[in-house]
Amino acid sequence: MRNVLLIASVALAAATGLTGCAGSAQPSAGGSSTAAPTTPCKADDFKVTGDFGAAPKVEIPNCKPTGELVIKDLVPGTGAEVKAGTTATVNYQLTTFSDKKVLDSSFERGAPFDVENVGQAPVIDGWNEGIVGLKEKGRRLLVVPPEKGYGKGGQGIKANETLVFVIDGVKVSPAA
Repeated sequence: MRNVLLIASVALAAATGLTGCAGSAQPSAGGSSTAAPTTPCKADDFKVTGDFGAAPKVEIPNCKPTGELVIKDLVPGTGAEVKAGTTATVNYQLTTFSDKKVLDSSFERGAPFDVENVGQAPVIDGWNEGIVGLKEKGRRLLVVPPEKGYGKGGQGIKANETLVFVIDGVKVSPAA
């Protein structure tokens, strides 16, 4: 009877991919890994396709988000530049890093968004810092860490979520 139990245990371990110490639940070396990535993300790791004025397609890379605000101009722009105190009219798309879902898009609504008094606007810190320097007709990638976004969560955003924005500079108006 003891041999039957031993053979059954070995067969069960082989069938479930569990090997090693008896009673352990360690996956075998050949099992798949769901470990979190450890390589920090860089701006160039994010792939954005689509033309200025149209909703972009964003590919979120398999890397670890940094605690830094990442800013990358995808299209340099040719018009007036957003400065502190100006009003920036923009189109944007928000994709959440953790689940790679588009959460909000003014492109889809067909209604650009006005950011009045950039630098002191009632928007997340990542925007107040990250859209300065954006030019009209320019497209910018912003990867916003939780500390410069929604931190503990809110507005439909999970706690500690990294936010990925693609922002088009539609118009820049002088300070009022």
